[in-house]
Amino acid sequence: MLSLRGFWNRHKRKVFVALGVFGSGYVIYKLYDAHRRRISDLEKQMEGERQVNEFIRAQLQTHFENIQRISDTTTLPYAMHYLRSRIAEELDLSHLTEKLMQGKGQSNAITSKEKLELWETLKVLSFTRTASSLWSMTMLCLYVRVQVNILGRHLYLEAARGSESSQPLDESDSFSRHGQQDFLATADYLSAHGINMLIVNMQKAATEVLKEKQLRDPFSMVQLHETIMQILELFMNIGGQNYWINYLIPENEIAYRQLMVTSTNGFVDSSIPMDVGKLEQLMSEARMVLSRDWAGCNS
Repeated sequence: MLSLRGFWNRHKRKVFVALGVFGSGYVIYKLYDAHRRRISDLEKQMEGERQVNEFIRAQLQTHFENIQRISDTTTLPYAMHYLRSRIAEELDLSHLTEKLMQGKGQSNAITSKEKLELWETLKVLSFTRTASSLWSMTMLCLYVRVQVNILGRHLYLEAARGSESSQPLDESDSFSRHGQQDFLATADYLSAHGINMLIVNMQKAATEVLKEKQLRDPFSMVQLHETIMQILELFMNIGGQNYWINYLIPENEIAYRQLMVTSTNGFVDSSIPMDVGKLEQLMSEARMVLSRDWAGCNS
């Protein structure tokens, strides 16, 4: 007993030190293990979020590609065909050429003054038709591209909001497929309504530019290009800055939406869902994009 007490007295300091080292090591190990577990849980959480984000991006990309495909294969070709037919209808030159051909075959059919007036009218309308086609088809392509990008942005925002809720993207509080179709359908506004005022103002510009150009004057490709550009530049200055957007987009979205849902028999088709507020928002965004000062973007 005395020898055990003597051993303890001689070595108790070493025992305390050893126990302290062991205890500290155990505590450090437990802290490290807890920290490692937290890191592992965080990595799993981040991996899960990454997979969710990848799924949302894939779903969004698929939806956006569907809209782009609809635009490229249906909306844009149909709108282009409709626009060409409207320009050909509004600027039909066949009656002028027929009168000139009659005057050529029958010398007494029209007088020299009438023939000169016909040629002058044909000159102005020919340039009006060419310039109107160039401008309207270019702007129609631009507008459809703007539409697709605006829809893509909204889809991204809807996907981001959907990722924060338990609802799938298709069931989240997003604008409906009808809302998207209504917005894309406004590409027909230029052909159905805006083209009339466009042609009137383009003809004014063509008349002003061509008044000093005689029919017998030689016309090279360079001069043709310069003349077309002069007509377009003067046309763009008619009505003030950004007035040209009114050819593409209706000023009153609500009235235009009512016009869109009116059936051919003159009655409003109540079976077609109406989301006027969303259509107004989308078209307002399109107007903002088109009215942007793009010249400063290259500086």
